[in-house]
Amino acid sequence: MSVTRRLAPYLVFMAIAAFFGVFLLWPVLRVVVVGLGLPGSGARLQFTPSYLMAVFSSYEFRTSLFNSAAIAAAVTLLCALISVPLALLTRRCDFRGKSVVTSLLLVPLVLPPFVGAIGLRQIFGASGALTALCRAVGLIRPDQVVSWLTGHELTAVVIAEAFSLYPILFLNVAAALANLDPAMEQAAANLGASSWRIFRSVTLASLRPGLFAGGAIVFIWSFGELGTPLMFDLYSVAPVQIFFHITEISDNPIPYALVIVMLLVSAAVYVAGKVAVGRADLAQTRVAFAAAGERATGLRAAWILLPFVVVIAVALLPHIGVVLTSFSATGSWYNSVLPRVFTSDQYVHALSHQIVLTSIRNSVLFSLSSVVFDIVIGTAIAILIVRSRLPGILRILVDTLSMLPLAVPGMVLAFGYLAISLQFKVWFIGHDWLLQYADVQRNPTLLLVLAYTMRRLPYVVRSTVAGLEQTPQDLELAARNIGASMTTTLRRITVPLITPNLIAAALLVFAFTMLEVSDSLILVQKPAFWPVTRGIYELWQRLGDGPYIASALGAWTMLLMMLVILFVNSLLGRRLGALFRI
Repeated sequence: MSVTRRLAPYLVFMAIAAFFGVFLLWPVLRVVVVGLGLPGSGARLQFTPSYLMAVFSSYEFRTSLFNSAAIAAAVTLLCALISVPLALLTRRCDFRGKSVVTSLLLVPLVLPPFVGAIGLRQIFGASGALTALCRAVGLIRPDQVVSWLTGHELTAVVIAEAFSLYPILFLNVAAALANLDPAMEQAAANLGASSWRIFRSVTLASLRPGLFAGGAIVFIWSFGELGTPLMFDLYSVAPVQIFFHITEISDNPIPYALVIVMLLVSAAVYVAGKVAVGRADLAQTRVAFAAAGERATGLRAAWILLPFVVVIAVALLPHIGVVLTSFSATGSWYNSVLPRVFTSDQYVHALSHQIVLTSIRNSVLFSLSSVVFDIVIGTAIAILIVRSRLPGILRILVDTLSMLPLAVPGMVLAFGYLAISLQFKVWFIGHDWLLQYADVQRNPTLLLVLAYTMRRLPYVVRSTVAGLEQTPQDLELAARNIGASMTTTLRRITVPLITPNLIAAALLVFAFTMLEVSDSLILVQKPAFWPVTRGIYELWQRLGDGPYIASALGAWTMLLMMLVILFVNSLLGRRLGALFRI
């Protein structure tokens, strides 16, 4: 074996470690340095815990942290209450329409709660569809105004996020159930165990990896969610407070301290989930068993189908609201159950409005760039983990590094990139050619694409690792034995074998970065660089036709996401859940 061949994995490992060090650890460290006033972070800063103490001594910040944690916990619990029964039913019962409803359960992934909030406000607003319906059936007086959301913003955020994020937990629980050997439950029943004891002792033990893996992702995702509280006018949450204090970060360390607290909470949840999943995985084999669902017909099948229909109906309410708003003439859906005037003009405007055209062009550029980076880096990481002869400790390290972005909320990472942008402005004074790429106030393209890349890299790694683990290495070894170089073997053997996994990962990265909220709102400030989500937010705030054009733009993105999710699901099937695991 040549020296180059022996050293290649180590060189790739060092390059990947440097990438994570610069674009993940450094932004986080920069936030910690300023938030704690550590020595060396600036001439005016000295180590002091007073900034963190100021966060907890401030009623506003303390309340916002509590609300964010409460929302994340409630969303996670509600997602579990939705996902576990449905996953058990799909595992144990076979009924007509099963494949249709299980596919429809994934539909909420196509619309982030940030966009869905537009539809919910149209339905539950003071002059929305529900108020008009109650007037029509005589439940309230004709002159009575009911504001269903006012005073219930926190509940609205929890429901909106839960019915958008539950597919992540459902996919993980369903994948965990696939590893449950039905013979274990049958053996417990033969020994006289009750149904509840079988569920508690056997089934739940098998569910734990999926519950902890999916639950940790849902909690961290919800804890750092910025767009949904903004759309529901819920400002007493940590991400919104950070967003409102962006203009102060150059001379005020308190926002950094608030970000540190968010980071600590998310890291604790991630570590707890990782430990729990690791322990659970040790206790079970990783073998998928064929589902042996009992056939249900007639009335029994209808009762089994009912919870699926209810969950799908509730989950689709935001989508229905967005679509109806997008087909409404400006001002026509006001104090009425349905829009009084339907039109497709909003879709025409959504493809001709300057804000929309600019945001679509920018998002496509940003997303495609992040896809390229993610595929190249994610494939290299997966090959190191599965195929290389690196020492086990190094492979574990690179695998851990690749999953670390899941422990960092998007809000925290975006704030970290904003912090290093401010550092660049100090370092590169007088070098305008560098500042035009490093200063997000001038041009956020580079840092925004890197933030997108880092946020979605775990999905590519998980998908590619799964493809490599299921692909025999014999063809690659045969190619190397007849003299093919590592590059040729990778290009002509390895990549073609895992192409479905790469396509699925690339599509997911593209779709999710197109609808990324936190990075887009934090890092992009000039209208010339607004991505789609920033365009939707700005249009929603504009009086007149703004919300209607925003809904049409949201409907276009919803269609894109739906096509992507259905195609990826057809490629990966049950393995789709592995992409949303810690």
